Amino acid sequence: MNKQRAKQISESPEIHKVTYNGKQVYIQHVNEDETARIYPLDDPANEQVVSLSQLKE
Repeated sequence: MNKQRAKQISESPEIHKVTYNGKQVYIQHVNEDETARIYPLDDPANEQVVSLSQLKE
């Protein structure tokens, strides 16, 4: 996923279908270094920082 699209999704009030390793995730924040802070929708306590290239829409 490119950085601009990830930022659009993270700033949107709607839930978008974004997956990481096959699990649907929420993008909390997009970093300038092409990473994003995410968490699985079914496990909000499990925050991770991952490469944007690993996120699929």
